[in-house]
Amino acid sequence: MFSRSFFSLKKALCISDKSTVKIIQFPSFSSPTMSVDGVEIEESDWFLPIVLISVTSFIALYMLRRFLKGGQFTERISAKNMVAVITGANCGIGFETVRELNLRKADVYMLCRNEEKANEAKRKLVRMGCDATRLHFIECDLTDFESVRRAARELLDSVGTIDILINNAGIMFQNKHELTKDGHEKTWQSNHLGPFLLTELLLPAIKKSTYARIVNVSSLMHTRSGKINIATVDDKKSFGMMKSYSQSKLANVMHARALTKELRKDGAEHVTANSVHPGGVDTELTRNTILVLPVIKQLSAPFRWFFLKTSRDGAQTSLYVALSKKLGGISGKYFADCKLAKENPLALDDQACQDLYNYSLEVTGLAK
Repeated sequence: MFSRSFFSLKKALCISDKSTVKIIQFPSFSSPTMSVDGVEIEESDWFLPIVLISVTSFIALYMLRRFLKGGQFTERISAKNMVAVITGANCGIGFETVRELNLRKADVYMLCRNEEKANEAKRKLVRMGCDATRLHFIECDLTDFESVRRAARELLDSVGTIDILINNAGIMFQNKHELTKDGHEKTWQSNHLGPFLLTELLLPAIKKSTYARIVNVSSLMHTRSGKINIATVDDKKSFGMMKSYSQSKLANVMHARALTKELRKDGAEHVTANSVHPGGVDTELTRNTILVLPVIKQLSAPFRWFFLKTSRDGAQTSLYVALSKKLGGISGKYFADCKLAKENPLALDDQACQDLYNYSLEVTGLAK
């Protein structure tokens, strides 16, 4: 190693062949010393700083990566005999949430649009140690109200009680205005109206549980949303890729708050409804962005791995809110990284939350 270092140092110092170079090795633990034209240079003068810088950089990067992973749910809580319903369960955060709940002994109902992808996910989950007898598929397309109603009927026919509902599915950065067959902007229906309808239809079974938790997977992006104009939310003129996504995520937070008040009115204090931000996660939600392009996807892979959460990391706050014993009775709140977080002030406007709730009942056909 020293000979290689010597030649590098010789080049760096522009040592000529005529220079007097003498290597001095003392019979001790000191570093070899190189004398160039009477100037002595110890190898440790440059080697040790490089080692220290390398070690320090590695530790700093490791700590940064740990920080970027976010909060982790570490409570050893069993979900035995619980029934959990999760939308968007075949990939990403939903998949990891299913895995964790199943490993904790819950019966998990996977609500997905595509049966083939759901079955593929089930096979993968079984290979990862999950119990196939506690994994159930139900077809559900949140952009189709009739599909949501069929899924709810099938669920209510299959189970008497639902302990956990996680509204996880959604679409992100829809790059063009598109209406569903029900006449609503696609992002708005997929991320808010569909989950709202499903939740309302499942409430009879949820209220029967002594341990009932509803979790809306929102996003930090909800803090970027302005006031939701219910009258124009479906209009093409008011559509914007970022705007539509952020306001649908704001609706998730407002829904949890309004639903909490409705549950309290009905005397269902044992049912909680909260919203969560999973963090910046590398999932299939990016399918509508340039990251889906093969070249971009490959080039960005190292950066996405380092700076974005894994799907397993992204599932932690959902699991925390669904299972943690620390949250008994806490409802209508917003969480991030397994702790309470600050929501958009608009989500604290009780009248706006109630107006959104009433509007959602009306357009989903549930208004009395």
